Amino acid sequence: MFTLLLDRVREIVDEPANINEKLLSICRLLKNNVLHYNWVGFYLVDQSRELVLGPFIGEPTEHMRIPFGKGICGQAAERKATFIIQDVSKEVNYLSCSPKVQSEIVVPIFKNREIVGELDIDSHNLSPFTEEDVKFLENVCQVVSRLF
Repeated sequence: MFTLLLDRVREIVDEPANINEKLLSICRLLKNNVLHYNWVGFYLVDQSRELVLGPFIGEPTEHMRIPFGKGICGQAAERKATFIIQDVSKEVNYLSCSPKVQSEIVVPIFKNREIVGELDIDSHNLSPFTEEDVKFLENVCQVVSRLF
């Protein structure tokens, strides 16, 4: 399944649409096709080195801007690494978006070795993310990096 989804992500990136439309289409694709992806969104790095909420699919969030280092997204940005939290209730530096969220994965997007954004996915399940998810989402972010 992940192979077919990755092929579709490549097609979306190559479509003649603006970046926000493409990112929203990717969010919709992931949320609609992976059962444990309950909130899917992109955060983009702005000039002040903060993460700014971009296109997303799922419940609204109050976290429109996240400083590097704050929450799971901010930690992933600061360390330039994928973060997987299988149980958010055990995480001290967690920014809650919804009481339904039980786990989260954040994957950085790089352009010329600099972080330009992140793919953030919340799940309503405990411990749903596998190495297969990590590999798939890192490949998604590599393809998405062509948009920047």
